[in-house]
Amino acid sequence: MPHALIVEDDVPAREALEGLVGTSGFTTASAGTLREARIQLTRQQPDVILTDLKLPDGSGMQLLEDIDAGAGTQFVLITGYASVETAIQALRRGATDYLTKPVDFARLQAVLARVPRRNGGSVEIGRLRDELKTSGRFGSLVGRSPAMQRVYDQIARVAPTEATVFLTGESGTGKELVARTVHDLSRRRDQPFLAINCGAISPNLIESEMFGHERGSFTGADRVHRGYFEQANGGTLFLDEITEMPLELQVRLLRVLETRQLMRIGMALPIDIDVRIVAATNRDPRAAVEAGKLRTDLFHRLHVFPIDIPPLRARDGDVSLIAQALVEQINKEQGTRRTVSEETLAQLEKHPWPGNVRELRNYIQRLAILGQLDTTNPAPLDGGRPATSVSPTPSIVLPLGTPLNVADRHLIVSTLQYCGGDKKRAAGMLGICVKTLYNRLKEYGPHPEATARMQ
Repeated sequence: MPHALIVEDDVPAREALEGLVGTSGFTTASAGTLREARIQLTRQQPDVILTDLKLPDGSGMQLLEDIDAGAGTQFVLITGYASVETAIQALRRGATDYLTKPVDFARLQAVLARVPRRNGGSVEIGRLRDELKTSGRFGSLVGRSPAMQRVYDQIARVAPTEATVFLTGESGTGKELVARTVHDLSRRRDQPFLAINCGAISPNLIESEMFGHERGSFTGADRVHRGYFEQANGGTLFLDEITEMPLELQVRLLRVLETRQLMRIGMALPIDIDVRIVAATNRDPRAAVEAGKLRTDLFHRLHVFPIDIPPLRARDGDVSLIAQALVEQINKEQGTRRTVSEETLAQLEKHPWPGNVRELRNYIQRLAILGQLDTTNPAPLDGGRPATSVSPTPSIVLPLGTPLNVADRHLIVSTLQYCGGDKKRAAGMLGICVKTLYNRLKEYGPHPEATARMQ
């Protein structure tokens, strides 16, 4: 039976917590001070610690230093000082979750339900470490380069907690795969994982799609619609291209994150929600804040545990591993036994892969279709450039201090011109969906011209 340590100096509150935790199938021990809590820790290592922030002899956060790092103990902060900033600091320092006073029983039950039994999360992470050594895989992620080892370490640290994760990285680096790996290693692994591209939803529908609506709340609302938050309740919601979310909706998102409640459009009473957020962007989020594309308060609320995904060109030796994994996937899907030649792998390693893993995947699929995976002279990249070529894609030059929205315009229009007007190809190079590209071009007006100097 799992064991909980309750640290609370208010006796009635402590006794009430003991009763609530006991009904959730835990044995309990209690303490009213840091000193008493440390004595309890020497007697039995708990599966979860629920501690008040303010204690007579210090802060409950100090107990984080007394937890055995290998024991897998969950740390939940309880505070009557309903400060989101305090909760975020707690999560950054290693807390698993937080509760505010008066403690809501349903919320407490949800937190306790995710406490792993018999250290299951640590066992799974240990298994992935072993798999990484033998096959170069960490769950769905492939690669054993030092750059990716750092990413795996960060995933292993943050996945068992409830901390919000903020992913950054170039287009095509695999941010959704990282988000899914965080989910698969979390205590929410048996609950939904929902991936949303904030730039791909129509601005007129995004509020309804995100938070839902009641029947009759607007013209065409002929039924109740559960939004993404409700669909992912209990699980993880991956918000990709978060900087593309309209500012007015960012206000609502911040409110939901702070209160853990939402209201569908046309609803009078709030709905309790329990969702972990993983956000991502292929832009510099701080530059987006400065340009007014991302609210400062939302950025700080999301930027609890940042992970930067390295580009493929910075992952020494991983290209061959990923290529072979992609061929294995094709064989499994199509019932074939294709192999990739050493010559082809050597050529792949020489390419800079500006489109990262996405570009590599597309190229491997093309070679499979052409039957050239095991040849010594594979089809050229980009419809004509040989695989061994490292000639750079043309670039644009902008003066320092160019506003971000102006730089965006130059980059998008110049890329479209480079692609000969092919919007699908341009969107792929930019790492955005075609719908987002159309929306941007619509904002720019008819026939926008690029004024940045290309070289």
